[in-house]
Amino acid sequence: MVLLFFSLVYKANRLRTGYLLAVSLFFYFKTSGVFVLLLLFTIVSDYNWGRLIHQTANENRKKIYLTISVILNLSLLCYFKYSYFFHESANQISGGHDKFFNHFSHFSNTFFNTGFSVDKLLLPVGVSFFTFQSLSYTIDLYRNKIKPVNSVFDYGFFVCFFPHLVAGPIVKAHDFVHQIYQPYKLNKFEFGMALFWIINGFAKKIVADYMAVNYIDRIFDTPHLPSGLEVVFGIFGYSLQIYMDFSGYTDIAIGLALILGYRLKTNFNSPYKALSTSEFWKRWHISLSSWLQEYLYIPLGGNKKGSIGSYLAILIICAFLVLLSGKMWLLYCLLGLAFLFLLLALFIPKVKQQINTNINLMVTMLLGGLWHGSSTLFIIWGGLNGLGLVIHKFWKKISPFKGNENIIIKFSLMLITLTFISFTRIFFRSPDMQTVNMLFYRMNNFFGGDKFFEIIIGYKYVFALMVAGYMIHWIPERVKEKYRGWFATQHYVVMGAITVILIFLSYQLMSGEMQPFIYFQF
Repeated sequence: MVLLFFSLVYKANRLRTGYLLAVSLFFYFKTSGVFVLLLLFTIVSDYNWGRLIHQTANENRKKIYLTISVILNLSLLCYFKYSYFFHESANQISGGHDKFFNHFSHFSNTFFNTGFSVDKLLLPVGVSFFTFQSLSYTIDLYRNKIKPVNSVFDYGFFVCFFPHLVAGPIVKAHDFVHQIYQPYKLNKFEFGMALFWIINGFAKKIVADYMAVNYIDRIFDTPHLPSGLEVVFGIFGYSLQIYMDFSGYTDIAIGLALILGYRLKTNFNSPYKALSTSEFWKRWHISLSSWLQEYLYIPLGGNKKGSIGSYLAILIICAFLVLLSGKMWLLYCLLGLAFLFLLLALFIPKVKQQINTNINLMVTMLLGGLWHGSSTLFIIWGGLNGLGLVIHKFWKKISPFKGNENIIIKFSLMLITLTFISFTRIFFRSPDMQTVNMLFYRMNNFFGGDKFFEIIIGYKYVFALMVAGYMIHWIPERVKEKYRGWFATQHYVVMGAITVILIFLSYQLMSGEMQPFIYFQF
């Protein structure tokens, strides 16, 4: 239906933009209801702050307008992601029992007759994604990287274009805004590629759901039941599941956007081919990694030096950890650790240099973990990945494998990287620390009583899909480009027939209940 009406307006830029804006707002309203008001507030607010930034020649005023925009966006994000956490932490520290009161739910119930519970916090779908997208606009205007949009409707379209609205990829202003004013163009090859990405993403999602429902969720929901071997398989299975789920969504988003005439950047580049943690983060969730690098890591000083902002961020993260744990001894431990590093930095110049050049890497990954939610486990996950990046920086200086093209060495490095990334995700996927401890306990008995062949036979279809998934993932990129190109150059009848066959095959795996995309919750 959307494409039917789109075919009537696609040649006129203003009509196309207005129509897709209306569709996008309706799409968000259907997924999030009254929370569409937050999206509209973000659009109107940042459009006007951006206009003020562009119109003023005074540098100080520009900074003030940008600061207000950043504070408003981050305040909105923090309220919906962290206010319940702050309230519970305050109760835990003070010993109080005050009930949480959700002001937005109260407002919605009063004026829109909704039935939200005022003592619970509901997270708007995709709030992290559209907040980061909107922030990129005012920051890019301040840096003179883009020209302002012509109207608030154009800006609204940039922020809430429905293919990428709720789970990315995160679209930066300087990558997208100029496309709004370009005439529609889509040749046969691009249409074929768009269709390929859509069915590819759909198939990934179906397979990810099948593995989750029939195996992986059971491992994390009942960690005391599986054997050590089943846990290990489940951890590697989860790495494949989250990749197929998340990259499946972005494949669909990229394909839909292309059919509508817009080009979104690649968000995943076969991340499990990475030979190091550094390479992995250049291949995984590229839109978030590049956003954090461009708007956080480099402004903090990059790999050259730490800044006041770097150390302030560390203080905020440590405060989060103390509040999350509710334990004052952790505060004393962190203060002692900080004092130790201070002494080492004062008396050993090399230690000071290493802290200064690596602190921003840790800050970026820790904040990346915190971006996913107010949980100690997310911070630990971010910290472990930050530690992996720092260790790799040192390893590069002494590695005997630098530049070595031996296939065995490369495959070994790839497996080591995949293993490290997969095991850090125990903290990402587990609902609490008890689950983490139980999973590690089960793995300690890896060889204790495991019946390898019984496990394989019992979950033969799941494991077959896991093996197939990794094997397809590891196919050389040049081969993938060939079969994508072959599909895109076929006659429409052939493309249609292949699409129907793949949808039919995927449907055979469809679980009774489709699981929501994992990153909808962020």
